Amino acid sequence: MALSVDDIGRLLATQGGEQYGREAVSQLAHALQCAQLAEQAGETPQTVVAALLHDLGHLLAPGGDGAGQDDLHQYMVIPFLRALLPDAVLEPIRLHVDAKRHLCATEPGYWETLSLASQHSLTLQGGFFTPSEAAHFAALPFSAEALRLRRYDDHAKQPGLATPPLAYYLALLERVQLSQAA
Repeated sequence: MALSVDDIGRLLATQGGEQYGREAVSQLAHALQCAQLAEQAGETPQTVVAALLHDLGHLLAPGGDGAGQDDLHQYMVIPFLRALLPDAVLEPIRLHVDAKRHLCATEPGYWETLSLASQHSLTLQGGFFTPSEAAHFAALPFSAEALRLRRYDDHAKQPGLATPPLAYYLALLERVQLSQAA
């Protein structure tokens, strides 16, 4: 079943109020902070929307990472968004976990910058890429956007940080959705 913009808004506004895994922020706060970081960096509207929605699959997955298993949230959400959004939004979402695996394999010291919760989830998600996996990832369309999204994701965990409201980013989501049909 495809999600509408209204469905996404309701999901984030209700279930998004729950704590984001083992982090000190809610799912909604994390999503808003991630979108804000992308916007402040001058990203395209599509990448800002990807930043907002990158962890939406956690809200759809039963149990999830908190249950001691990888919930595959980056894949789970794609069928719910496919009819609504272009690949420029979907692919960075799908690739953001692999971007963490890539950065751990290719950037010395990156692992140490991750929160304990993110380090824990990485072990559930397959750990560091091998050199060949990292090279394959780097060649994929939208891998550069996914790498930037990953960095926003890493920093979007600040308790009490002021962000624009959800309605602001849902309006951007509507514009990205409409631009797909144009």
